[in-house]
Amino acid sequence: MTRFNRLISNGVAVCLLLTLTLATQAQDTSPDTPAATAASSANAEEAPPAVEAISNTASPAEADAPPSAYSSEDYIASDGYAAFTVNNLWICISAALVFIMHLGFTTLESGLTQKKNAVNIIFKNVWIVCTGVLLYAMWGFNAMYPGTYLPDDLANSDWNGYFAMGSWFGQSLNDTAMTTAEYNAGYTWWGDFIFQAMFAATGATIVSGAVAERVKLPTFMLFAMLLVGFAYPVTGSWKWGGGWLNEMGFYDFAGSSVVHAFGGFAALACVLLLGPRLGKYTPDGIKPIVGHSMPLAAIGVFLLWFGWFGFNGGSVLSADPKAVSFVFVTTSLAACAGAVTSIIASWLLLKKPDVSMALNGILAGLVGITAGADTVTEFSSILIGGISGLIVVVAILAFDKIRIDDPVGAISVHGICGIWGTIAVGIFSFNPEHKIWIQAVGTFSIGAFAFLFSFALFLILKVTIGIRVTPEEEEQGLDLSEHGAHAYKLD
Repeated sequence: MTRFNRLISNGVAVCLLLTLTLATQAQDTSPDTPAATAASSANAEEAPPAVEAISNTASPAEADAPPSAYSSEDYIASDGYAAFTVNNLWICISAALVFIMHLGFTTLESGLTQKKNAVNIIFKNVWIVCTGVLLYAMWGFNAMYPGTYLPDDLANSDWNGYFAMGSWFGQSLNDTAMTTAEYNAGYTWWGDFIFQAMFAATGATIVSGAVAERVKLPTFMLFAMLLVGFAYPVTGSWKWGGGWLNEMGFYDFAGSSVVHAFGGFAALACVLLLGPRLGKYTPDGIKPIVGHSMPLAAIGVFLLWFGWFGFNGGSVLSADPKAVSFVFVTTSLAACAGAVTSIIASWLLLKKPDVSMALNGILAGLVGITAGADTVTEFSSILIGGISGLIVVVAILAFDKIRIDDPVGAISVHGICGIWGTIAVGIFSFNPEHKIWIQAVGTFSIGAFAFLFSFALFLILKVTIGIRVTPEEEEQGLDLSEHGAHAYKLD
């Protein structure tokens, strides 16, 4: 053992000696190299205020980035490159966080439904995210961000503000600058694409939970592709692509309407055509169909909350420390308030504290704050989230009362609370340009388009290939009837 200890000590000494040698050589490196030039420039200049140091105003586009930015030593050594690097890194991290939300949706939907349908839930979510990203690359990205819209000069506009043709998203490394300078120079074209692609797939994921346990798998697969690939970029372009809603002054910071109300009202259309699950509504009243795993549902909600830091935080579109940290705070305050008010409301109405209502209250608060996370005060975010928590409980019970069966509460959480959160911007925003009537026009326009598109498409699918499994298949469970496999060993 003594000999072993001596060997370890000698190894540590050698590592320390090598480290000191490399450090000495680094200090002797010529300052003419790009890396050294950037470092010495950063140390020589007085640091600006934190918020100004990392923001979209300090972008490489303003430094006249060359056509081939990757090969330009001057550009890499420029003052704006450090801010650009941090901004782009944050966009990519945010994309990864939003990606994790798809795992959250999968576990939440699985937990709130019966165990005989868990494989089906997992399969649908795998399909949604994979085909969603591919279709967004092939068509959606350039349809959602088509270029400049000039309502007073349509002859010189890239599109008409309502609908734009899409195309392959790709850019050549050799022919273009590394930034998306047309509308934001804080990150690369590819970082922008992958961040937006993660958002795009969310709309169909919302529908997946609402139609769970009785929808035909091939039908849903086709519907999800068309919804994400073609419908979502249309309404997304109205606001985020600079279209007619954006020109009107409509504001939706991270997607209470563009993403959540869109998915919620698409889900409502599908549920109306699909009908409730067998045995849910009886002559004697409502028969609860309880989810098989509350721990799995809770994991899903907390994964979604975690991913929402990228969903909202990434929508700052830079690593601005003030803006990102502020959005983190308003997002979390709203989530907490939504949970508390939903717990109180469900306890009063149902006479027992309901854990599924508490979990949906968290999501309701998150959806509610998403439209205005950067433009309302901290206290306002609590009010918005708290009201969202009340709304979601009332909405879930109301939909059950009129026999609209939504196994996970997706229509209430995303559709109803998405509308509320968008309108709340017009009430609570500290920006006087945000008007409540404009917010109402925007959210109802997006919700109406999603509903009508989904109703028409699902109706066509209903009369052609069918949208619902047989009663026998539903009773047996979709895991076995659609996939021939169970997620668990059933008794």
